[in-house]
Amino acid sequence: MIKVHLHGPASAPGETVIEGRPGESLMQAAIAANVKGIEADCGGLLTCATCHVYVREPFASRLPPPQDDELGMLEFTASPRRPTSRLSCQVALGPELDGLQVDLPASQH
Repeated sequence: MIKVHLHGPASAPGETVIEGRPGESLMQAAIAANVKGIEADCGGLLTCATCHVYVREPFASRLPPPQDDELGMLEFTASPRRPTSRLSCQVALGPELDGLQVDLPASQH
């Protein structure tokens, strides 16, 4: 299992630790763990931006670059986009991401 540390926004600080299976998306693991702060309105179909997260280094550098469709959806995030912004539906969990550190944005809507 891949361990992920989700850090809440300033309005709801705290850390939630979840586990996901290799190959599962970060969004799927967060939804299965009932994480508040990842809405995933489209269910991972890449048609919304409600699973927006900020991936902390060094993990952000370990991810493949976002594809054009993800970059396009990141233009519609409710919270400000940052250089490490990603859609959690596009983050595939794997051994290189064990211990992943992610910040949740203040809002998804």
